[in-house]
Amino acid sequence: MKTSNTRWVLGHKVTSYPTSGDYDLMMAETPAHVPGPPPHMHNSYEESFIIVEGEMEFFVNGETIVVKAGESLDVPARTLHTFNNKSDKPCKWVNIHSPKGFLDFFEVIGIPAEEENAQERSSQPSIIQKVIAQAVDFDMNIGQ
Repeated sequence: MKTSNTRWVLGHKVTSYPTSGDYDLMMAETPAHVPGPPPHMHNSYEESFIIVEGEMEFFVNGETIVVKAGESLDVPARTLHTFNNKSDKPCKWVNIHSPKGFLDFFEVIGIPAEEENAQERSSQPSIIQKVIAQAVDFDMNIGQ
């Protein structure tokens, strides 16, 4: 049995799961009214989102799309995107990056879930600055 790893990343609870395929797999929980990362694109990664509970608002190449439970969204490489939970309820979602490799971002930026005040600490200004400074190291090109 493979072990999961849970971290708070920019206000989102993200649990990563090891895979044998060429993709990264995460399950995430986003509390109500929590914004996502800055608008960004990945040159190499394709990204898929599957909403399990609640809904998430996505901004993809200038278009706003609300994705609800049971629906999914694919974001091709080199596509400007972000997301946030503007609803009054939490959102649970699955996130897949392909090819494998973006998981390292969550490991470096995230705060282990078992640490005290991890959720609050994960979106402090110092973490936001760390994301901005190191994003390009993870093929996350902010605002491009």
